[in-house]
Amino acid sequence: MTSIGKAFDPGTVLLAKHAQHVVLVHFPIALFITGVAFDWAGQWTKRKALAEAAYYNLLIAAASTLPVVVTGLLAWQFQLEGQRLKGILLLHLVMGWTSTVLICAVWGLHFRARRRGVAVPGYLRMLEVVAVVAVGLTGHLGGFLSGVSGA
Repeated sequence: MTSIGKAFDPGTVLLAKHAQHVVLVHFPIALFITGVAFDWAGQWTKRKALAEAAYYNLLIAAASTLPVVVTGLLAWQFQLEGQRLKGILLLHLVMGWTSTVLICAVWGLHFRARRRGVAVPGYLRMLEVVAVVAVGLTGHLGGFLSGVSGA
C-alpha cells in the first residue's frame, strides 16, 4: 500500500496506538477557552448573543472531554501496557482529570443558571480562570509528552 493509501486507510487511522487522543484533545481546549472568552465578552458588553455563543461552546467542550478521556486512557493501556504512571505522565493524567471536572463544572453552573433564569454566580469568573490555567497546564504537559514542547 502506498503512503497516500495508508493515510486514508480506516484501519491505520482507527488503530493507531494513541493518535486519536492527540488529535481529539484540541477540541475541548479550543471550545472551552473560546467559550470563556465569549462569556467574559458577553458579560462586559451585556450582549445576549455572546452569552449564547459562550453557553454552546462550553456545552460542546464539556461533551467533547469524554472521548478525550477515553482515548487518553486507551493510549496509556496500548502505549505503556497499563504500567504504573510516574513523573510528567502521572501529572498529565491528574491535570487531565482536574481539567475535565473543571470544564464540566463551569458548563454545569452556566446550565443551572440558564435553567433557573438567573444570573451566573459571581464566583464563576474565578472558576473559569482556574479552569483555563488548568487546561493550559494540562496541554503544556501533554506537549512535553508528545515531543512538541521539548525533549
